[in-house]
Amino acid sequence: MTNMQINSNGTTFNCVVEGPEGAPWITLSHALANNLTLWDEIAGQLSDRYRMLRYDQRGHGGSKAVPGPYTFPMLIDDVLGIWDHLGVDKSHWIGLSIGGMIGYGLGIHHPERLHTIIACDSRPDAPPDYAAYFQSRIDKARAGGMENVVEPTIERWFTPETRAKAPPVLDRVREMIRTTDPVGHEGCCEALKTLSYGPELHKIPVPVLFIGGKQDKGAPPEALAEAAAKVKDSKHVVIPDAGHISALENPPAVMEAIESWLSCH
Repeated sequence: MTNMQINSNGTTFNCVVEGPEGAPWITLSHALANNLTLWDEIAGQLSDRYRMLRYDQRGHGGSKAVPGPYTFPMLIDDVLGIWDHLGVDKSHWIGLSIGGMIGYGLGIHHPERLHTIIACDSRPDAPPDYAAYFQSRIDKARAGGMENVVEPTIERWFTPETRAKAPPVLDRVREMIRTTDPVGHEGCCEALKTLSYGPELHKIPVPVLFIGGKQDKGAPPEALAEAAAKVKDSKHVVIPDAGHISALENPPAVMEAIESWLSCH
């Protein structure tokens, strides 16, 4: 495993590369107020066969925060610069929430750089109530810092059953949220308010796997089923016993879906 700082698109990104040189690339992109450690377990299970690239999005984890607002074209250019620096011509893409949305944008505008897309808990559009949610996150963080959004986020992201059991993963996510730079958080929230890839999903020529928690409030199964119907070569998998961060709430089911998909592509 190699940690590195890579300059791309006007800022500096914290990246981790692991797995055999010469193997097919997989790029993993995390959710809002998360960081690349979201993918520790999944990267660990795939790094014997794939060249894995994980990166902290701008203003998250160990990547530099620059003033926003951010846009999806900007977040996509971040990735293209990292890929160019590392000599990644083509990659599989695995993204969760905003990470999957960046994957949609890559598939629409830069499909030649992709093998496939795996989008976890990632809706393609921001209806008014969804956009308003991200403004409320901005307002809460401005009023009381990132600590002010920790518990409301845990309540939104995880199922009542998981919250009642209080597994260690909840504290792990709490720490990711509270250590996210408020500037980076707000910048990405501004991008999420503008999400509008739905009308263009049919342009994606590469295969897309849509994965989503059955109890996901932000990207409910019906929204992902509608999105999958727009992509010619797609599959939709509903993850039981999971909300928005399905990769951490039901990792065996998510890993099974990913492994099955990659084995066919």
